[in-house]
Amino acid sequence: MCGICGIINFDKKPVEEYLIKKMMWKIKHRGPDDVGFFIDGNIGLGFVRLSILDLSPLGHQPMFDETKRYIIIHNGEVYNFLEIRNELKRKGYNFKSNTDTEVILYSFIEWGEDCLHKFNGMWAFCILDTQTKDIFFSRDRYGVKPFYYYLDTNIFVFASEIPAILAVLNQKSSPNVHAIFDYLTFNRTDQTETTFFNGIKKLQHGSLIRISGNQLSIQKWYDLRANVSQNDGFQSPEEYRELFSSAVGLRLRSDVPIGVCLSGGLDSSSIVSILLKEYGKNDLNTFSAIYGEGKRGDESYFIRLYKKSVNMMHFTYPTAETLLNDLENFILVHAEPIPSTAPYAQFKVMELAQKYVVVTLDGQGADEKLAGYHYFYGYYYKDLLRRFRLLRLLSEIIHYLSLHKSVYGLKTFLYFLLPSNLRTFVRVNEKGYIKDSFVKHFSSNNTISTNLYNSDTLNKALFDHFEYKLEHLLKWEDRNSMFFSLESRVPFLDFRLVEKTLALDSDKIINKGWSKYILREAMKGILPEEIRLRKDKIGFMTPDDEWFREQKFQKFVNELLSSDSFSSRNIVDVKKAKVIYQNHLDKKIQASKEIWKWVHLELWFRKFID
Repeated sequence: MCGICGIINFDKKPVEEYLIKKMMWKIKHRGPDDVGFFIDGNIGLGFVRLSILDLSPLGHQPMFDETKRYIIIHNGEVYNFLEIRNELKRKGYNFKSNTDTEVILYSFIEWGEDCLHKFNGMWAFCILDTQTKDIFFSRDRYGVKPFYYYLDTNIFVFASEIPAILAVLNQKSSPNVHAIFDYLTFNRTDQTETTFFNGIKKLQHGSLIRISGNQLSIQKWYDLRANVSQNDGFQSPEEYRELFSSAVGLRLRSDVPIGVCLSGGLDSSSIVSILLKEYGKNDLNTFSAIYGEGKRGDESYFIRLYKKSVNMMHFTYPTAETLLNDLENFILVHAEPIPSTAPYAQFKVMELAQKYVVVTLDGQGADEKLAGYHYFYGYYYKDLLRRFRLLRLLSEIIHYLSLHKSVYGLKTFLYFLLPSNLRTFVRVNEKGYIKDSFVKHFSSNNTISTNLYNSDTLNKALFDHFEYKLEHLLKWEDRNSMFFSLESRVPFLDFRLVEKTLALDSDKIINKGWSKYILREAMKGILPEEIRLRKDKIGFMTPDDEWFREQKFQKFVNELLSSDSFSSRNIVDVKKAKVIYQNHLDKKIQASKEIWKWVHLELWFRKFID
């Protein structure tokens, strides 16, 4: 787990060493253990290392093959590197290190681009052929590891984080207003290749780049739907548990200490229970954010169910005051606006984990493949209606109402039945503060409304979430963990597990009002029953509704809303925003998510644009 960066000058101008070092400095938190760079005329590569496998200098990057023809810089982990390494040894390859990076390099030499399909892990890497000057880049299947780039006729600049690219561009940053519209309207980011910065893009998950001379091509190397279509799905909950356990076990490969980010929910608790019962990890460290019982987002009751079996439980206690104190750092770490304070809770968990471990396991990705969000019920009901399974539809609605005592699933059902343009209209009006002049430019042909929210079946909705929604969660986790020089691993996104899960029939995902049905069945006898049968969905949430009513935050928010810079953006109607905030203070409404979005967006403008 590291950071990579580089510059390719298409106009053949030599890359200046100080520019590569400038980029490396911007991502030094990603790799505090070692640094390296390589410059060959118009090509410059930079690397910062966080040592996880083979802590010796043999893992230094940029790394050459034996012939010195090929050179690699790599961020991430290929967990099945030992098996691939043995296969390559049988073919006559010799290895000088015990790293997965060397395995990736020789895999590329042996199999070319086909090697990507052999890898089980997360990565973003670059391989240069020093003879032909051809360069190859790849990003993992689901976008766990980041890869950003800037491209024009003269230059290609890439890095693991956007600030490294901004540091070497000779131009002022400008905002991508379409990204801002999606952020405010739909609470979504990263659903396309664009970022919040005009001109800076991300290589899409499961994609590759080839550069030969001045020619650059981008191609999708992994097709989730095509791979799922070749799977039969799990035949039983026991088969699911077996593969899930394998995914967790594979991610234990490390030469440094490992812990688990434990929220108390079904997903992270499943990881902890598997580690305890199937791998005998009695020395396990867990890390959790708590706020006090009864407060929104607090899951201390469920977390403490592990008190007898986990000896090293660690807790962090985020507050309104810590958020205010961390605000500048948090804005810098993420470099793009975030639509909720939930990632701040994770930020504090990673800050805590840094004191004890170098690698964490996390439950990210389970919700997207197992319909963990309540709005997935809306997709399922739409699916049943389209197939005229009316008795099943009625039965599922009755079970949902009885189990959850909520009509949210029905509201989303009705919302997803609306035409695309009406869905956008409804969301804009829900907010009530976005200026009409701003809305008019972006309300039609919206990726989220037309793609993410347009799914006809539950199965398609799950696919679309992998395509358009999952990546922003992975991005936030990457920034939070890497800022504290931690590697975060996500066993639910083992591609074997994902493909077989998405091949399941809908009733194995949602059944009788229960979401994540096969996981719940698979974890019988392993997971504490109170967690296995949890109906709510919390995750790393915060009680930010209360935080934003505290005196210090009132002063901060009111000053921000009254600032000339905030009103000059011509995005938010300041008068309406002030009314919403006052209604929040008076406890007439709960508007913490909107308040936070105004705060983060304005502070982002001041830091990165103004």
